[in-house]
Amino acid sequence: MKFITYEVDQRVATITLSRPEKRNALHPDLIKELFDAFELAKDDSSVKVIVLKANGEVFSAGADLAYLQQLQSNTFEENLTDSNNLKNLFYKIYSHPKVVIAQVEGSAIAGGCGLVSVCDLVFAVPEALFSYSEVKIGFIPALVSCFLVRKLGEARTNELLLSGALISADKALNYGLINFVVEASMIGAEVQKYAQKLVNETSLSAVSMTKTLIKEVQLMSLEESLDLAVRMNAEARGTEDCKKGIEAFLNKEKISW
Repeated sequence: MKFITYEVDQRVATITLSRPEKRNALHPDLIKELFDAFELAKDDSSVKVIVLKANGEVFSAGADLAYLQQLQSNTFEENLTDSNNLKNLFYKIYSHPKVVIAQVEGSAIAGGCGLVSVCDLVFAVPEALFSYSEVKIGFIPALVSCFLVRKLGEARTNELLLSGALISADKALNYGLINFVVEASMIGAEVQKYAQKLVNETSLSAVSMTKTLIKEVQLMSLEESLDLAVRMNAEARGTEDCKKGIEAFLNKEKISW
C-alpha cells in the first residue's frame, strides 16, 4: 500500500491515511487502497475494532486537485465508474461488521468529511474543523447526503450541505456528527482505551448483528423493523457467543471475548 498504512495490535486494526504532503486528499488509488484495507480487516479474525486516522495536520482535504482537473475531461461513463468506487468505499465502511472509529486530528473537508460521516464513532481534537464544501465549487455532496440525512436528520443536513459551512468540533459534537472531543495530547490514548474496552467487553457477533439492526430498521416501517428484530433475536440466541455469554453470566464467571 502506497498511500495508507495498515497495522494490527491487540485486536485493533489501525488504517492510516498517509499522504500528508497532499493533505491526505482523495484520489482513485487512495480510495482503492482504503477499500482493500477495510476488506482485509473484515476477513482478519484477529481484528475486532478498526481505527481510521491520518498522518499530518489535516485528516483529509477532500478530492485531490489534480484529480479534480482530470474530472473535467472525463466522459459520463468514466465519472459514473469513479463515483461508484467512492460509493463502494463509503458503503463498505458504513456496513462493516466490525466497529469503525474515526480519529480526527485535523480538518475533514468535503470527501474527507464524508469518510468521517460513515464511521460508527468519531473522536476529534478541539481544533478539528468539518465541512461539506462541495456546493462552493459548483459540485454536490451527493453520496454523503444519503448517509448524513439518516445520521443527523433533514434539518441539520440541509444546514450543512446547502451552505458548505465550516463548523467547529464543538458544533459537530452538538449536531451529532461526532461523538467525543478530546485534547490532542490525549486523543490517541483515549481512542485506544475505548477500542480495547470494545475488544474486551463485547461479543463480535453481537456487535455485528446490532450494527445490522441499527442500519436496517431505519429503512423499515415499525412493524417491519419489529419483525426483523424478532428474527435476529432468535438467531442471536443460537450463536456460540450468546451461549457462552449466558453460561458465564449464570455461573458468575468473567467472560473472555
